[in-house]
Amino acid sequence: MKNAGAAGITATAVSTLPKAALSQGVKQLVMVTTWPKNSPGLGTSATRLAHRIGTLSGGKLTVKVYAAKELVPTFQSFDAVSSGTADMYHSVENYWQSKSKAFNFFASVPFGMTATEQNAWIHHGGGQELWDEVSGRFGLKPFMAGNTGVQMGGWFNKEVNTPEDFNGLKMRIPGLGGEVLRRLRGFPLLIPGDEIFPAMHAGAIEATTWFGPWNDLAFGLHKIAKQYYYPGFQEPGTTLSASINIRTWAALSSEHKAIVSAAMAAENDFTLAEYNAKNSEALATLINKHKVEVRRFGTEILNSLGQASGDAVAELGAHDKLTGKVYKSFMKFRKQSIGWSRIADQSYMNARSQPFKYG
Repeated sequence: MKNAGAAGITATAVSTLPKAALSQGVKQLVMVTTWPKNSPGLGTSATRLAHRIGTLSGGKLTVKVYAAKELVPTFQSFDAVSSGTADMYHSVENYWQSKSKAFNFFASVPFGMTATEQNAWIHHGGGQELWDEVSGRFGLKPFMAGNTGVQMGGWFNKEVNTPEDFNGLKMRIPGLGGEVLRRLRGFPLLIPGDEIFPAMHAGAIEATTWFGPWNDLAFGLHKIAKQYYYPGFQEPGTTLSASINIRTWAALSSEHKAIVSAAMAAENDFTLAEYNAKNSEALATLINKHKVEVRRFGTEILNSLGQASGDAVAELGAHDKLTGKVYKSFMKFRKQSIGWSRIADQSYMNARSQPFKYG
């Protein structure tokens, strides 16, 4: 895309503002997303984030949201913002691993950290500073802007009972999850969300991941596959991101920067809560109404996936100096988190699962 395109978009965006608003110093930003228009939890989160920014600023800073393919192709959102054609994007960072392998760590990695652990690392374990360093090389200022929590393992049109069942499997799966599948001799594909259903219906893929029961139900994936596997080893706590062109960010006033930061933090918290609420409702609907078969990956499969994941993440850490720096920080925090989570969350969940009467 040309810089002239950026000017055209900016001019168009500004021309749509009322003259009275312009005279009051209203600044409008253009956001592009990788989500289908109004898609639950993803597209709606981007729209809600834009609304938060506008409300908190008293209408002095507004954000115009464009869904996937409305302004730029789905997977060109990163380039659009990096080049200045758009001001910000709403997406997930593992879509950009071709730019830097380090981006995977700021989304979710197989057998990595949960949403709460990921938030802790980015806020209090040095993750944000490393993310700023990685994104800064592309002219971007990154923020957490949501989390989908633990995903499901995916929809399959056949049972998978052994690691060998992944051999030759054509599956829509992004990021490092795709590399893990490749190590089990499968064929990973990255397909935009709105193309998953037709691809699976046509037989172009035999299995797919998306974001969990809420989104999966909305996309009608239960209509093309009945085998629904868990746990979501590939993305145990997927961070949604909103990155801003670094020149756009620098031009904002200190007040507007504080407003944007606060809106991002609020949306990050709200979206995780929303996913936890909606996923539980949607899972019940899939099971009880649509008779979906929810299956757990067997121990042999999980061990194979875990070993392949560990190998893939270690190889990623050796890819380049900066990615290695992020890898070491991530792995150190993951180790610490496992120690605490085992005593806290995991032991409590186990205790709550005991067959005592409650209420």
